[in-house]
Amino acid sequence: MRIESEIKLDYKDVLLRPKRSELTSRNDVDLMREFTFPNAEGATWKGVPIVAANMDTVGTFETAKALAKYHMLTCISKHNDKRRWIHKMCGYGVYETLAQKEANEKDWKYDRNSTFWQERVYEHLCPSIGIKYDPNNYDDLDYLKDIQFRFYHNRFVCIDAANGYTARFCDFVKRVRDEFPALIIIAGNVVTGEMTEEIILSGADIVKVGIGGGSVCTTRIQTGVGYPQLSAVIECADAAHGLNGHVMADGGCVCAGDVAKAFCAGADFVMLGGMLAGHNESAGQDELVDGEKYKTFYGMSSDTAMNKYNGGVAKYRSSEGKTVRIKHRGQISNTIKSILGGVRSTCTYIGAKKLKDMPKCATFVRTSQQSNEIFGRNT
Repeated sequence: MRIESEIKLDYKDVLLRPKRSELTSRNDVDLMREFTFPNAEGATWKGVPIVAANMDTVGTFETAKALAKYHMLTCISKHNDKRRWIHKMCGYGVYETLAQKEANEKDWKYDRNSTFWQERVYEHLCPSIGIKYDPNNYDDLDYLKDIQFRFYHNRFVCIDAANGYTARFCDFVKRVRDEFPALIIIAGNVVTGEMTEEIILSGADIVKVGIGGGSVCTTRIQTGVGYPQLSAVIECADAAHGLNGHVMADGGCVCAGDVAKAFCAGADFVMLGGMLAGHNESAGQDELVDGEKYKTFYGMSSDTAMNKYNGGVAKYRSSEGKTVRIKHRGQISNTIKSILGGVRSTCTYIGAKKLKDMPKCATFVRTSQQSNEIFGRNT
């Protein structure tokens, strides 16, 4: 047993120190970034690196359509089977058999009038998988093979596990990399630099950073395990960038200011769950309470999720998530505009003309209070 005495910080523990800026307008800020991924044979992607989380109630095809208009990525929940992919993709690039694929590689079943084609939504989709591997039965790697076979334009995969510290997690990342040399791999979750390095050396391009910080995650309560998110992002980003890798801050953001702090801490991507839940495009049960519309939102290790997909909570484990009701928020585009506007405003305060400039322009100030809450919390 040992105790680390160095203080670790969360988003709520700091503010950003303003400095003189040459920017004259929020409109001068460029939030687009272009990334190169050496592990994926030098693949590139350009967009706004804010990502919808691969949760049932967030990572939907409807969310993907809305976010693609802002050049943002959506990690589709792993509980969408291949039939649902075929249905939602409107026949875009779909192959049912290898013969069909070989007979007409480029034009078979293309619907060039579909939303997914016209708005290039397919460039901003990322299927998600777990780490189930069973050579004798259909497993997560087989599921990914099905997706890649039918939707050959897909460029991403998110390998998602609550605990990225197990040996089999890195083994699975290696298997995916061996099978798909050019696929951009997002993998996690971890919160320390040494494990970030191991995952990148196993073949991942982007490491998801965060344990227990999510709004419907109870891992820190159930297990006592976690790491303050701001410090985790700083330390993991430093480790990843030394290997030409990238990190995705996952969890802990409750407002646009937190998204800005994550970028300033060195995050290349920021994944959002609770901030994107409860919208028209989100999944979740609609409820009417005292005349107000609500939507359910739950963690993927909650009783709700495990009852839905596993027939209940296994005897050897406990729930590490919760289910909540969120007041209906309307169109997700309004929330996205608010987040992007907040990040642009941050850039004008610290003098960052481009998103990638935020870390070198940022100075964090420790604080005991974020805002004046006399009339309630501002979010």
